[in-house]
Amino acid sequence: MENTIIFGKNAVIEALESGKREFNKILISNNARSDIKIEQIKKLAQNRGIVYQFVAKEKLNAIEPEGRHQGVIAQIAPVDYIDLDDFIENNKGKNTSVVILDGVEDSHNVGAIIRSCVCAGVNGIILPSRRGVLINSTVEKTSAGATNRIDIIRTNSLVSAVQKLKENDYWVIASDHHAEENYYDIDYTDMNFVLIMGAEHAGISKSLLKMADFKIKIPMLTNFNSLNVSNATAIILFEAVKQKVSKKL
Repeated sequence: MENTIIFGKNAVIEALESGKREFNKILISNNARSDIKIEQIKKLAQNRGIVYQFVAKEKLNAIEPEGRHQGVIAQIAPVDYIDLDDFIENNKGKNTSVVILDGVEDSHNVGAIIRSCVCAGVNGIILPSRRGVLINSTVEKTSAGATNRIDIIRTNSLVSAVQKLKENDYWVIASDHHAEENYYDIDYTDMNFVLIMGAEHAGISKSLLKMADFKIKIPMLTNFNSLNVSNATAIILFEAVKQKVSKKL
């Protein structure tokens, strides 16, 4: 089995609880034996028949030199990307939302965005096969395991993906600081929508901007450059959450 590495207590717990990923083994620091979350990891591993072993902290540091492992590292199957056609078919008849990341190259940002997407009830996230970050151990750690709770689509062409979504009744919303419309002026409640977020410096590509049905901005009180893309994504998504919750009341 091809393996990838995930680390951090929450990331490992979420992967174990989701049941979606095959585990090879889990390495636990000798110094973490009495930790509550480590005890939870041990119990979940035992229930699934997954091997875990205690090792010196130095061995974990050799695998994850930056020391972010929190005393646990797991060898696990890579994330299972879903085909866009299957995603569209599986979500027919639902009020569906999708986030597309165009050129976001920081793994921490991608992980934080995936975490926000899961909390906001987003159904899927689309990542480009090139010019961007795919799922890696840092993404898994930063997402706190949220990668296991959302459909992740990988595509060679974001333009083709957006076109296919438009053909299936998705409205396309692009976050662009040059836009005239504010993000809270959109009604997110009664439509399937795709939110496109670009990298901080390059922004969204012109080809994708041309395909947008709505271009929105987050108004700011100063002329400071811009918000971090993960923060901006969360702000927009939770406006959609607010509208949906308010509508149900």
